[in-house]
Amino acid sequence: MIKKILPTTTQRVACHTHKFINEQIRNSTLCSLKSYADCSDKALSDRITKLNAEWDIERFLEANAATIVILSSILGIKRSHCLWFLLPGTVGFFLLQHALQGWCPPLPVMRKLGIRTGLEIENEKTVLKFLRGDFLHKTDNIAKLLEMVEKQ
Repeated sequence: MIKKILPTTTQRVACHTHKFINEQIRNSTLCSLKSYADCSDKALSDRITKLNAEWDIERFLEANAATIVILSSILGIKRSHCLWFLLPGTVGFFLLQHALQGWCPPLPVMRKLGIRTGLEIENEKTVLKFLRGDFLHKTDNIAKLLEMVEKQ
């Protein structure tokens, strides 16, 4: 019961994302990985570098929330109107809800746009490292590698 209300950190966003969207994101990751199957170590390293810079869902939510809080606070001060200060309170409530449960109102839209969780990004990086030869295990089956990484 408590796990349903407060899912684990790594699974909380996926638990609150529609199954179809999760599958779309996974399939997109799998297509990307397959396109790197026969690439050079440099190409794999370049992709890993790009993934290191990719914003995950948490970063998008934090940046959007901070932007709304700053703008509404400025408007509240400039206009001396208390209603502008309700917006940061609402945003704070949604951030708390997201921190505890893994869901907040903008989450479904961001996930539909393909914004991934940190774990989804890390899984792709790990498979690329397998392909590059960073680990002892070697296989050509990209889907199998992604499954192995996801089970960790």
